[in-house]
Amino acid sequence: MDSNSTKEKLQNTDAVADEADLKSCYMQKFRLYETRSKFYMIGRDKNRTFWRVLKIDRLEPSELNIVEDSAIYSEIECCDLLRRVHEGNKSTGGLKFVTTCYGIIGFIKFLEPYYMLLITKRRKIGTICGHNIYAITKSEMVPIPHSTVRSKMAYSKDENSLYPQCGLLQSNLLIFLSVEQSSLLLCNFLIERRYKKLLCSVDLAKDFFFSYSYNVMFSLQRNLSDHNTTGQSLYDTLFVWNEFLTRGIRNNLQNTSWTVALVHGFFKQVKLSISDSEFNLTIIARRSRHYAGTRYLKRGVNEKGRVANDVETEQIVFTEARDGHPMQISSVVQNRGSIPLFWSQEASRLNIKPDIILSRKDSTFEATRLHFDNLIKRYGKPIIILNLIKTREKRPRETILRAEFANAVRYINKSLRGEDRLRFLHWDLHRHSRCKATNVLGQLGKVAAYALKLTGIFYSPVTPNMRLDGLSQYSYSEDDENKDYSVKPQMLQSGVLRTNCIDCLDRTNVAQYAYGLAALGRQLQVLGFIESPHIDLDNPLAGELMEVYESMGDTLAFQYGGSAAHNKIFSERRGQWKAATQSQEFIRTLQRYYNNTYVDGDKQKAINLFLGHFQPQQGKPALWELDSDQHYAVKRHGLYLTDGSVRSTITRSLSDGNILGESDASIRNLNDTNCQKSSEKPDKHFRSGSTPDIFVCGSDICHCRQIYGGVVKGKNCESGHICYDEHGDACDCSNFLDVDWLSSSGNSCEEELLERSTSISSENIANELVTTETSASESGSSLKYILVLHEAKWWLKSALNVFQGRQSAEELNKDRKYSETFERWVNEEEMHFAWRI
Repeated sequence: MDSNSTKEKLQNTDAVADEADLKSCYMQKFRLYETRSKFYMIGRDKNRTFWRVLKIDRLEPSELNIVEDSAIYSEIECCDLLRRVHEGNKSTGGLKFVTTCYGIIGFIKFLEPYYMLLITKRRKIGTICGHNIYAITKSEMVPIPHSTVRSKMAYSKDENSLYPQCGLLQSNLLIFLSVEQSSLLLCNFLIERRYKKLLCSVDLAKDFFFSYSYNVMFSLQRNLSDHNTTGQSLYDTLFVWNEFLTRGIRNNLQNTSWTVALVHGFFKQVKLSISDSEFNLTIIARRSRHYAGTRYLKRGVNEKGRVANDVETEQIVFTEARDGHPMQISSVVQNRGSIPLFWSQEASRLNIKPDIILSRKDSTFEATRLHFDNLIKRYGKPIIILNLIKTREKRPRETILRAEFANAVRYINKSLRGEDRLRFLHWDLHRHSRCKATNVLGQLGKVAAYALKLTGIFYSPVTPNMRLDGLSQYSYSEDDENKDYSVKPQMLQSGVLRTNCIDCLDRTNVAQYAYGLAALGRQLQVLGFIESPHIDLDNPLAGELMEVYESMGDTLAFQYGGSAAHNKIFSERRGQWKAATQSQEFIRTLQRYYNNTYVDGDKQKAINLFLGHFQPQQGKPALWELDSDQHYAVKRHGLYLTDGSVRSTITRSLSDGNILGESDASIRNLNDTNCQKSSEKPDKHFRSGSTPDIFVCGSDICHCRQIYGGVVKGKNCESGHICYDEHGDACDCSNFLDVDWLSSSGNSCEEELLERSTSISSENIANELVTTETSASESGSSLKYILVLHEAKWWLKSALNVFQGRQSAEELNKDRKYSETFERWVNEEEMHFAWRI
């Protein structure tokens, strides 16, 4: 081979290597410049090895025209290009620097012009497999058309297209317009400004995170095992919140080089140690953009099987690579989401605990089936459902959903066989948390052990390499198992534990912590830190993990519920003073009530605008002129009487256009069989508003209950035996506790404080006071808080009537609803209550 051919071959090899290096690099820093006719965005990689140019037209008032320069520039070449652009535009002001940014969030159009959303400040919040994860510190909205173009919009021949933007409502312009045109101009200006303000209320500097090189919208297992999802397909996933905002530029350029994919939820990374060995713990919560919203405006499921408050939680544990050994990393994923039925609640200024309205139009539970099919597609099999809502209530609320959810699972399982069946576990967390003899976290730990036994966890050794697919810096190779150092083979998680209560906030977060603690023991065991997978609740590691999950619970609760989470169980575990805990929980209840009643409507509108569920259109009603995102008219009389009948007409999310028809139905009883019968006296506390557990498993004895004509009959089977109901629900009794506990939320101080508040009135307030005296030692000052809440609610209603002219101030005392007994009780306890607050 001659020297020329060898040189040519080497040059070709270098070119291929350079191209490969460019593909594995990501632009991370950008500078925005402007001329009168164009925006020029200059992007470069972290190592300053290449520069790219993006051009955005500013002369088109209502269209988005973006062109990417195909050339790859060096730093000198890029500077020369900018100099020539400046020289060519001197007559119109030249080239001006606008801002430094770190990625495009997207583009949005309200009425006429487009706006560009940019990340102008960022901060590093963690690292996964050598890839940096960032949070947004500051963002900016930049109008695309030049100011002269925006001014010309006012002279449009079509009066319906008069849309002045960005404060350019010039007084001298109005002189040349008719009164009608001026009014329209002003109106559209105010509408545009209001849309901008609404969008800006979505705080991008709060709970949004992204990465340039790591697919943070995916779990670690998927990132290391699936290299087929790249480019634009990343944005189509359910955890990318700016999918709509980036759709225009992605479709135009057919790439995602200039945009970042934003994930909404929670991210925290901490360094922990055990036995003098350090490891990194990362907790990620990813909130779904499908059917996203606030507490009372997004409940249940939609026709596509998407549920409200759908959050994927991933727990990652890893050690750094050293001494030629690969990095060892493990993760486990769990899920939370609203009960997948058509149900809702209406926020009310006069009812702090609204009625639950259940629609049974979906008699075949098709939407519920779609939801679980989606979970299987995302996580594999089995799907384990941990339902924490209440078993017993004086007035049926949660129990209505509990019964219907069990019916739905049973109906779906009829068409499934073996391992394909849904595993449905029910435990009344609320009731058991109030029993001092019950170790709630210990019991939940047994459930977690059962679930982990079925699903397993993900583990993999990863080594630095130069591969271009998947993770650019680290990947898994089966060859790693054959090295001289000791590594375990890769392990995969298949299936998921899905936890829910009513809000999927307070009780759910306690259960997810218990699962995370059980999973952490297995993760540390497989990483070689400990021999036994069990971590005691008194271990300092359990307390440190609790802090992270408590932080995650507060964050997710603020996003969906409007206040921090109720952390009663966590507070008790830490030994926090009971009075301080009660005061804190009471304040959070009030905060949640206020936000749900007065703030969530605008918050939901902002979310719909950000996600593209609502797109403003010329000649159409503005977003704030429409009804609330989810509203319904209910025939209040006869709602949930003893026969369980309900009539409701529900209009669901405007973003989904779901209409739930009027229906009549009754609560169906659960029928559980296939356990050996034994005599048991009926539970005297089992009221008509209660529903039985599907099955109840103890660590030693497994109990199953069944209703016969309203009487609860018990059955049991030996420890270690797997107990099924006739439709395939099962639990391994050797791993389980009393599944009667699977039905409520002991972490919800709101539930405890308001449990007795659903029907307080002038007729029954005295009775309420009498009946609650016997439980005063258990509830402490809870009743005081309830009564003060109702008193405050009455004053709020009265003040509102006076303000709106429906009632005079003199009539307030005349129309008081509360009895003298109530007033005297509140007055006598006033000082004591104030001291506790």
